[in-house]
Order: sequence, then structure tokens, then C-alpha cells
Amino acid sequence: MAIFLPVLHSKNLKLTAGERRFGTCLLRNLEDDYHCWFNVPIGPKQRRPDFVVLHPGRGILVLEVKDWKLSTIRGMTRHAAEIETSSGIKTVANPLEQAREYMLEITHLLERDPLLIQQSDSRHQGKLLLPWGYGVVLTNITRKQFLTAGLEAVIPADKVICQDEMTETVEAEALQNQLWGMFNYHFGSVLTLARIDRVRWHLFPEIRIQQGNLFDDSAPDPDNNISKVLPDIVKVMDLEQEKLARNLGDGHRIIHGVAGSGKTLILAYRAMHLNQLKLAKPILVLCFNTSLAAKLQQLLRERGAGDNVHVRHFHGWCKDICDLYQLDLVGTPDQPIYERRVNSVIAGGENGRVPQAQYAAVLIDEGHDFEPDWFKLLVQMIDPETNSLLLMYDDAQNIYGKRKNFSWASVGINASGRTTILKVNYRNTIEALDFAYQFVSRYLDETTSNAETPLIHPEFGGRNGQKPEVKQFANSDDELNHLAHWLRTRINAGIAPQQIAVLCRFNKQAARIQKTLNQHQLPTTLSASEPNKIHILTIHASKGLEFNSVAIPELNAMPHAAASVAEEARLLYVALTRATENTLISYHNHSLFTQQCQALPH
Repeated sequence: MAIFLPVLHSKNLKLTAGERRFGTCLLRNLEDDYHCWFNVPIGPKQRRPDFVVLHPGRGILVLEVKDWKLSTIRGMTRHAAEIETSSGIKTVANPLEQAREYMLEITHLLERDPLLIQQSDSRHQGKLLLPWGYGVVLTNITRKQFLTAGLEAVIPADKVICQDEMTETVEAEALQNQLWGMFNYHFGSVLTLARIDRVRWHLFPEIRIQQGNLFDDSAPDPDNNISKVLPDIVKVMDLEQEKLARNLGDGHRIIHGVAGSGKTLILAYRAMHLNQLKLAKPILVLCFNTSLAAKLQQLLRERGAGDNVHVRHFHGWCKDICDLYQLDLVGTPDQPIYERRVNSVIAGGENGRVPQAQYAAVLIDEGHDFEPDWFKLLVQMIDPETNSLLLMYDDAQNIYGKRKNFSWASVGINASGRTTILKVNYRNTIEALDFAYQFVSRYLDETTSNAETPLIHPEFGGRNGQKPEVKQFANSDDELNHLAHWLRTRINAGIAPQQIAVLCRFNKQAARIQKTLNQHQLPTTLSASEPNKIHILTIHASKGLEFNSVAIPELNAMPHAAASVAEEARLLYVALTRATENTLISYHNHSLFTQQCQALPH
């Protein structure tokens, strides 16, 4: 069965009756190595062909679907058609010409990529590697009617599928032969998975992933020569992530995903999609981590999200609400001020000082770090007209304690039947993920896993790489000198400083390590968003972020005596799953965690 994006029978998908029948026909008659996109914007101009069909061996095809009846067509040339509508006769493009223009735009996009064109030793040098074609589907006109009406003069017979050629009795081989008979060009070769990803990268910019970021920021140079900025290896959402992102509908939805499964990427995609709908009320994007909130805000702004998308960390949002509605702080003076602000906003919602239904949608990342009362508050902030809530959750990264007797319904979240689990970790190498999970698994209480907050075992994304390095040193000076050398080696290998992070347990460690690294003439920052510098962050501040290379120095500071060992283990698991390529773990004194990490294969 073909892969359809978005899912053909989604309640949120708007299709004509003919489009749905033809889509069902494709779904029934194409094998699982076919990719089909319906009405998905392509390229920088965001054009919307009805169907784009891709097969790794046969090529790419654009199809325009028309529900016209023969009596609807008043006249047609090779370029235009006169169609009778409820508001009178209209002149529209000949659907074959429309499909041709879409297909030429696609070939123009793909031919700018040197890795998708024929090489110099081919007689088709500079042409697309894959065959391509285009055609028309007339869902309410039979082949006999088509020929009798003389439509073959303006739409060649081999470029059209008619009503009686897409019924349930049509054989798969017959339909496929018709589709690939629409091709003008048949030269090319079988596309590898990597080249299919390159095709998807060009056609659908919204699913691009830039190394270390949530979105790709590549752009053509002033001469529009994209080959100068294209990476050799592109990263895009995998098909399951793309399918999930494109099919998120209305209502309350929860995604349980392991570290590195793309939860934040999907949330950002959803925020951009909702922003494009021009909703009457703002969209609120919340997370627990201030660094992630700043990064998300920066990236969404760069991608055109306007003032209607509000990105905040939860406690910062509570401060904004307290200031906006001049709320009195609730609680005792010995409580942290951020806790008192939360209490004030909750009380303000209950007594009517804080208006409810302020947002068209609320999107929550790092939901495992939110308290039940926070969810109850945020559900009240959603406009019932849209009722749009998206929550990302990973119980393995819940580092602020366990919830007992908790249910989503108890806090007003109604996501029954709208919960998705993402098991595959795409961020880390097999070796790094295996190391991280072997470490943390002894501290994960399987008995707490349930349908509401499942504890998900991550599955490998299939990418091999270096094992984490675990190194012991005689003293702090030796350790930090080696850290400086390791960081310099990463930069000399071509890794941009902003793609490198040093993760510490405490703020005081971060400040002290920065001072040492600055003495080694290394560019550093204590911020997660400052460009062209190595990020020195606490592990808490790194949640939701990823980097090419990560160092975790002074592991002997963990576990901290003031926290439970299980909570500290989950925190270290967060640090161990931040790197896409290289991880260095070091220490100069012994602790429970240094002994356990040293004992693991590395």
C-alpha cells in the first residue's frame, strides 16, 4: 500500500468526491515503495499540485484531478478551458497545462542539485537523474465520452485517466501502466533512500532539519545557485514524522516520544502551520526550559512566525500574566517568587481576573516537567472554538519527580484516541544511545509506566558512530586542559563552535569552566542562543536542544546529595542524549555515576 501524505482519509483533509475516489484507487493499487502527496505545497512558491507520485525506480509524476462532467465543458484548447459553474462560465487553465507547469517547476528545483542530475559521462548530462511526467484525471468522464467529444485533440489520450479506469475492478498492473505511460522522459536510475530524501528536502522545505537546529537555514546565494550552499548530506523528517506532522488535527493531542525522536521539530512544524491559518487569537508555545524557549522563538521568527505566535518558558509566561493583569503574589514570602507567580495566575484564572480562552492553540514541549495544576490552567486558556492543544512528553526525561494517581482527564486534557508514540531515536548514534540507556535503565521504575504516561524504550535510528569517551584525570587542571584540547580538536575538524556544548551540573561549574576555556582562547558563551561560540550550559538548560559534539566534565559532581539518585540519573540521561556525533565524559574524583559510566562499554 502506497505511503500517503497526508493520510488520505483524515477528517481534516478537504477533498472533492473525485479526488477521494482517485486517491483511494492509488492507495489500493500502488505498492508500499510509492510515495504520494496530496495538495501539499511544493518549493519556495508553495504551489499545490493535486497529486505528486514518487517511485524510486520509475520516477516522479504530477497529476491534476478534475471532477468536471462532459456537460460542464463548454470548450477547450491546449492552453485553456471554458467551464460552466454555478456563477457562470469561467475560463481556466487546461488541466494538462497546469500539471505540466507544476512538473517543470519541480524539475527546475531538483536540477539545481548536482547530486540529482546526470553526470558528465552521460549523454543526458545535466538532466534530472529520475524520469518525470505529468497527466490528468477526469473522474466523471468515461474513456468513450472523452474520445467521442474529441477531447483527445487538446489532452493526448495517453495523458489522461478516465472515470471507468479508476474503479474497484481495475487491476493494479493496468493502472500503473497508465501512470507510467504519461512519461515523456524515461532515462535515469533507481533512487537510493538518500536521494529520495534529497528530493523531499527540495520539494518540502518545512520538513528540513539543519544539524543542531529545528529548521534548515540554507538559502540560495544571490545568483540563486543553490549548489553552492547545499550540504552533501541533507536531513529531513523521516516519513513517520512527516506523516504525523501533516496529519495533526484539531482537539487535544499528546505525543509521547523518546529523546531525539523529533518531538520539538513536530511541535515547531505545527506552530508554523497554525500560524499560516491566520487564526483570530494568538498561538501559545510553552516549554519548561528557558534556553529551548529562546531557541524556538528565534527560529520561528526567522521562519516568518509573526506576533501571533507567543513563545515562552512557563514561568516567564506566568510573570507576563502577573504583570499584564497586575496580580497580587499568592503564597508565603519564603517561597521562590516563580512559584508565587504560578499560584497567582492559577488563582487569577479561578477568580476571573485572568480571562480564559485567550489562545487559539496551546503547544507544550517538555510536558513531562509540567505540574498537573499547570495543565489544568493552560487548558482553560484555549478557545473552545478551536480547542487546539498539542503536548509533547517523555517520562524518561522527567527529572522533577514522579506523578502519582495522575490522569490526563483529571486536568481537562481529552486526548483519548489521539495519542501517538514515537519510539525511534534519530539524534544519537547507536553507540551513544546504547550507552545512555544502559546507564539510566537501572533507575527507571517500570511499574510507574501506564497508558497515561508510558515509559518508552527507545529504538535505534540505525546510524553508527563513535562510542562516548569516558576519561579519568588526576586533578581538575588536567581534566580541564584535556577538555580545552578536545574542543579545539572539534573546531579544527570543521565543527562550528555553536554546534558544540559543554554541559555542567551547576551554574558555578559553568562559570568556572568558561574562565578556564577563555584562557585557552576558545570562544564560549553561557547562553544557548549566542552564535559562533561554544555553549557552556547546565544540563537543565540543555533540555530540548541538540549539538554535534557534547562534553560532560566533572561527572564526579553527580549524583548531587540534595536530590534522589534516580532523578540525577534521569538528568544525566538528558546530557548523554544531546550529541548527534561525539560525546566526552570526564572526571577527576570518583562518584557512583563515574563508576557506573566507566563500567559501561566505551
